[in-house]
Formats: sequence, structure tokens, C-alpha cells
Amino acid sequence: MRSDNRYSVAIIGGGILGTAIAYFLSRASAPRMNSVVLIEQEQTIAMHASSRNTGKVHAPFLYNPVEKKLFAKAAFLGFKMLKEYCSLKSLPFKQDGVLEVATHDSGIDRLHKYLEWGYSNGLKKDELQYLEKAAVQKLEPNVRCLAGIYCSKDASTNYGLVTRQILDDARKFGCSVIVGSKVEKILARNSNDGDTSQNVVTLHISNGMNIKTDYVVNTAGGNAIDIAHGMKIATQYSDLHFRGEYWLAPEEYRDLTKLSIYSVPKYPQYPFLDPHWIIRVDGRREIGPNAVPVFSPYAYSLSANIRFLIPKIFESSRTGARRILFDRQFLQLASSELKSSISKTAMINRAKEFLPQIRPSSFIQRGTAGIRSSLIDVRGKFVSDTKIIKNEYSVHVLNYNSPGATGALPIAAMIAQELIVQGILDRSNQGNNCKYTDVKSPNWDTAALSEEISQ
Repeated sequence: MRSDNRYSVAIIGGGILGTAIAYFLSRASAPRMNSVVLIEQEQTIAMHASSRNTGKVHAPFLYNPVEKKLFAKAAFLGFKMLKEYCSLKSLPFKQDGVLEVATHDSGIDRLHKYLEWGYSNGLKKDELQYLEKAAVQKLEPNVRCLAGIYCSKDASTNYGLVTRQILDDARKFGCSVIVGSKVEKILARNSNDGDTSQNVVTLHISNGMNIKTDYVVNTAGGNAIDIAHGMKIATQYSDLHFRGEYWLAPEEYRDLTKLSIYSVPKYPQYPFLDPHWIIRVDGRREIGPNAVPVFSPYAYSLSANIRFLIPKIFESSRTGARRILFDRQFLQLASSELKSSISKTAMINRAKEFLPQIRPSSFIQRGTAGIRSSLIDVRGKFVSDTKIIKNEYSVHVLNYNSPGATGALPIAAMIAQELIVQGILDRSNQGNNCKYTDVKSPNWDTAALSEEISQ
């Protein structure tokens, strides 16, 4: 028998974006309890993309200010917010910089474009500099390239730790949290219970509970499009999934570079990145990611991938994804990515283009793989920016990829502010029964952040 629980807002997905929205909403509604609930299908939050990433706080020079406007704005604002939050909470945050290099002639033109984008997105000229070949050699003697860009406003953190701290704060503000429970069905209906007549949404979840809410926030990451489709929303979109794999560098390469090294992708119109040399906040060095097509946002293993093969093929045959699956260049690139997954040598040799000292035989341990879910439109084209789609009782954040973790705090503030302005939090019929605990919290103004990111 199911039990009912009533909230003003139900957030689906316990990644960094969902927890940050919970943080801002519960902060605004404190000291009242049962205004906000966060639902996560895993037993622990931040199990997927929010922990399975490089931990980089990305500077916004890689993002077209027109095609990726929201991503670029959020990354620019997110840097300062993450730095402030990590400092306040004693979490790791290291402003360590990054070097982007061109290993082919067309990449030099791309570097100049990155400069334009970076300045348009708010970076200053002393934070983002073009380097000729000799200047790169002086900065990083072991790097070989034709030219590069050095950005000092790039950093490293641990997004898993950040996410867990954000949720801890949200709990103290009164947010309820349900883990290990999947949303199985979502029904919208008119409710006349109590003294209101609002459109109430009912979420049936796998632990036997019914969650009744005025508003649903869908931040379910790789599963977000499926939840949206279940509510008859964003049906013109589909998605494809790509597993990014890494190899952990041995200790002998620890002093090979001071900076993380990225290389300009040869095919920027596709989500296939040439592998990077990553220095994590804890000092680990890794090479990755590739982008291996898989059939599920949770296909970390071969068995999991095979299990979702038939459903994904059937789904793709009915959507715009079928167009890209017959694109010859896409299939050639996908084949190359699969080869890099099977062959360690193929993977390491990509990074060897700019770090000629490394040897594939020295790499013996794989790093942590993560999965990126890319949105496909009806024409079979990859959607560039994140998509925020709303109706009267829900908001769905789709295509939330890199630099999603970097920009999570400002985007969460924007979404939370819209719900605050709509008066969603005032609809709760619960009493002020929270044992409110003071939380060390940055003095963030959600209204000002919302206005800035929306400009």
C-alpha cells in the first residue's frame, strides 16, 4: 500500500544540478519543512556524471557565445561561485590553469576562434593568451605542437565532494531527501483536497510512496529525456550516449607537465574529443576521454551495454537519431572511438601527438569512465546548448553536459529564482516545523544571478 507525501517542489535527480536547485529552494523556504524533496534512484547521490568527470572548472573559451550562450554564461559565473563555496566549506579548489594546443594546421584557426569566444564570454586578455610554438615550449618543454592558448582562469575541484556538501546544506535548510528510489510514473491531475484547487502532480516511486507536488524539476541527467517523454514533453528530441574512458598515468610521468593539456578536436561538430592530459586536484594524471557510443546512460560495463542494445535501437528508429546513425562520417568516427576503447595503444597514441615522451606500455590502470548523453533534434543534429523546457507544472533540463558541473550553481540559482517568483514555494500546506540549523552560506543573490545569466 502506498503512502502519500505532499511537497511544493519535487526534484528528480541527485547530481550537482539537482542538489544545487534543492539548496537554493530550501534556503528560500527555510525554516519550513516539506517544501522541497529531492529524489535520487541510486543509494548515494552524485553516482554518475557529477563524480565521473575530470573535476575541471572550465574557463569559457571553448564555447561559442551564440550557439552555447547558456553554457558559456554559466561557466563564467560558476567559477567564482565554486571558488567561494569551496573556500567557505574547506573543499579542494585549485586554480591551476590549462593549455589548449593545436597539433594540425586547421587547429591554429580554431585557437584564434577560441580567443574571440573567450573574450566575448568575459575572460580578460591577461587570463587568456595566444602562444606561438616557442612560447609553448618555454611554458611546457615536453609539449609538442604548432601553437597554443594558455588560460590562467581554469581550476580543479572534486565535484562529488562539492555535491555532497551542497546536499548536506540543503538538508539543514529543510530539504527532504529520498534515495534508492526510482520515479516510475508521473501523473498530472486536478486536485481539490484542502482549501486549494491547484494542478497537483503525483509521482509514483519504487519504494511504494506517492509524492504529491505542485511542481516537478527534472534534472535526471542521462535519464532526463525519458522522464520528459513520460510527461509528453520534448518529444521532438531523442538522445545518444557516449562513454568517456581514461587511462591513469604512472608515477614516472608525474612531472611531465605543470598544466593540464587539451588538444583542439579535429571534428568539433561531433561530441568526439581528442584525449586530454588531465591533472586532477589530487595530483593524479590521466589521459582521456574518448567518446565510445553506448546504449544507456549507465552502460559502464559490456553486459549493461548489451542489455540496453535492443531498446535503444528501437527508440532511435523512431526519432531523429536514426538520421545520424546513417551519417558516414559519424560512423567512421564512432568506429575510431570504439578502437580507442579496445586498444590502449590507439588511445595513448592520440595524446602522444603532443606528449611524444609517453609510451602506451607504461599505462596499466584504467581511470573512472563517465557517460555523456547528447540531445538529438528531429533533423538528426546534435543540440549545442543545454535545453530548459517548461510547462505549467514542470521544468526539464536536457542536454546538460560539460561544462555542466562548472555552471551548476548559477543555473540552479536561475531555475530556483523563477520558481520563487512564481510563488511555488508558498503553496505548501505544511507547518513551520523545521528545526532550523544555521548554515555557513555564501551571500548569493538569486535574483541578481538569474538576471545576469539571462542577459
